[in-house]
Amino acid sequence: MDVNNLFSTAHHPPRRAKSSSSPEASFLNSNTPFPQLTLPPGAKGIGRMIAQGFVENGAKVYLNGRDAAACTSAAAELTSLARNGGSAHALPGDLQDLAQVQDLVRRLTDLEPTGLHVLVNNAGAAWGADIDSFPDHAWNKVLTLNLHRVFTLTQLCLPLLEKIASQDDPARVIHLGSIDGIRVPTVSNIAYAASKAGLHHMSSVLAKELGPRYITSNVLACGPFATKMMRATLDSAGEYIRSELPLRRIGTPEDVAGASLFLASRAGAFCNGALIRIDGGASNVAKL
Repeated sequence: MDVNNLFSTAHHPPRRAKSSSSPEASFLNSNTPFPQLTLPPGAKGIGRMIAQGFVENGAKVYLNGRDAAACTSAAAELTSLARNGGSAHALPGDLQDLAQVQDLVRRLTDLEPTGLHVLVNNAGAAWGADIDSFPDHAWNKVLTLNLHRVFTLTQLCLPLLEKIASQDDPARVIHLGSIDGIRVPTVSNIAYAASKAGLHHMSSVLAKELGPRYITSNVLACGPFATKMMRATLDSAGEYIRSELPLRRIGTPEDVAGASLFLASRAGAFCNGALIRIDGGASNVAKL
């Protein structure tokens, strides 16, 4: 299963940021007190990579995915890898279904009434068909999950995020975008590319809307990683893809987890409306 979203909270009382001038203000290190985090969905793929990075740094993480058994299994596995008091917990549900999204947030509110520090919007779907055969219902599936439900979940989580947020240490919303939302994809992926481009711009709008409420909105635009969604492509063209990347490799769990931890830590507290490319330079390579 793939983790769609991730929610992070704290084992200790909700943290309030110290002034940036305080000698006790913490930056990203093994002692950073990461709080509650929610990642809808990610037992595998990029969501799983991010979730592991957070639990290893002491976060209490809630995982979402459609398959309840797989979600529970992933949470148990991640908890076994946790350090510094971190843990992972399952919150299964299908984000395509509005009623299930609403129920997910109700359950999260019951579990963490004091608030939520970080929301990671990682849900994603793609549809492999060219323009002549692309079905209408596939547009609905891809756009709903990749864009519409990102807005829905962010909107519903605002009360929880605001409970934690402060001016010096805002609550964080991190969206998983894609370089295919920046460049024209090398392989036809029309709905996916359109949805990610929309997500990138929506994040910028949210940054303006939510900044005064002390909630930041940023995007990690990912390049190729070894995920379920990329498996077939990497199996058939992995060597070529690596040869075309400036760094001659694909992304690792540490790459995307580290970027997420940066945005969630004190080091990323002043980032708002940013789009960070985690692609090894792939989106800078011109294709004539």
